[in-house]
Amino acid sequence: MRNFALFDFRQKVNYKNELLAGLTVAMTMIPESLSFAIFAGLSPLTGLYAAFIMGLVTAILGGRPGMVSGGAGATVVVLVALIHTHGVEYLFATVALAGGIQLLVGIFRLGKFVRLIPEPVMYGFLNGLAVIIFMSQLAQFKTMQNGQLVWLEGYALYSMLALVLLTVAIVYGVPKFTKAIPASLVAIIIVFAVVYIFGIDTKTVANIAHLKGSFPPFHIPQLPVNLETLRIIFPYALIMASVGLIESLLTLTIVDEVTDSRGNANRECIAQGVANVANGFFSGMGGCAMIAQTFVNLNAGSRARLSGIIGALTILGVILFASRLIEQIPMAALVGVMMVVAISTFKWSTFNIWNKMPKSDVFICVLVAAITIVLHNLALAVLVGVVIAALVFAWDNAKMIRARKAISADGVKYYYIHGPLFFGSASTFAQKFDFSRDPDAVVIDFSASRIVDMSALEAIKKVQDRYRALGKQITLTQVNDDGRRLIENAKGLLQVRYLDDEQ
Repeated sequence: MRNFALFDFRQKVNYKNELLAGLTVAMTMIPESLSFAIFAGLSPLTGLYAAFIMGLVTAILGGRPGMVSGGAGATVVVLVALIHTHGVEYLFATVALAGGIQLLVGIFRLGKFVRLIPEPVMYGFLNGLAVIIFMSQLAQFKTMQNGQLVWLEGYALYSMLALVLLTVAIVYGVPKFTKAIPASLVAIIIVFAVVYIFGIDTKTVANIAHLKGSFPPFHIPQLPVNLETLRIIFPYALIMASVGLIESLLTLTIVDEVTDSRGNANRECIAQGVANVANGFFSGMGGCAMIAQTFVNLNAGSRARLSGIIGALTILGVILFASRLIEQIPMAALVGVMMVVAISTFKWSTFNIWNKMPKSDVFICVLVAAITIVLHNLALAVLVGVVIAALVFAWDNAKMIRARKAISADGVKYYYIHGPLFFGSASTFAQKFDFSRDPDAVVIDFSASRIVDMSALEAIKKVQDRYRALGKQITLTQVNDDGRRLIENAKGLLQVRYLDDEQ
């Protein structure tokens, strides 16, 4: 139970930082959750309910302090077709089912597989995500005219640009004087005051949607309970669960690096699952970890769970009591904060090590970033990157297989194998032997090699069969325990003699 304690009371909590960080996170989450909900054709409150539920549940149950979850675009995007085709009731059922899948991943402790994501994939993911965050803010420089979005012009454009630049300057400037208050929160307050005092006519949160509502209502999705319904929602639920976990576990890994600590991936999977199940039954659109808001939280000084709880409760308070005040916040202030987040998210060190990285890593980094930017599909980008990295690894290891040969005084020929024997190196392995010229007794030494998989066993069998067809004897030696276990399990396929057992 120690791993699932809600709070570590040995950790010193800076309550001021946690409070201010939570307020800042809430201010940046509100417009983003609203935008994604409207983009998907949902009620704006559906997005805010998701931000509140995801934020609160994951802050309490999540795999590490400092992470922020909410109604993220990564998960909503995969559900747009379902919403437009079948309606919001199917959305709620899909979100709940996706949460159930995530729960199972955590319960069966499968979250550890995020460790298989190589560094070039992480770099590409972060760089692509930074570009997406930055480019998504440009939508606020557009307005609706005659049913079409057009770029702002004249006074509206110049005032928006000036306020965004003022926000960026404040965010970068405040830490030079004090770090007692989050720079992002200071920037939002100052820009709000400037707009109010000077009566600047600019876009505010109210231009996106009105936020007044009630506590998230409990609601059982109204749809037929049969196999046809499951056939419709399961593929979407599986994709949403995968996308949500990939982004959440990547965020957890990144926070581990930033804070020089280690979170619990399986616990995070369970928290994401519980939060999404709750979304499905409390009228939320679901979500996952939000890397931009997580960086806002960390940059504001948060290192505990309290800021996430405060952020979630602040969003609920806005829905219930403070909607009119929050609706007056200039969008320029929020755009400026998110642009700074995008700049800090981008791994600028990529350019410094560009010429020092293997070409394959450079290719993977660029490809993952490109897929992320073009398709906005983070799960696909990471999956493609991991697959290519695995293929490159397999190819490189396949070329490492080699054999050193020696003949003992009693005329036995020894093959000392170096490098792993697996599917990638199996064909090369067979080429190392001189079947017709070798003496009647041959020993294959695996002290510097490993027998990895079924392909390795098949390769050994082929070598053994060719020697036996020539009336020659083959013996293995120095096979490690894992290799022996594989051979033992394949008794019907392969019968071998071990020199070690004869001596």
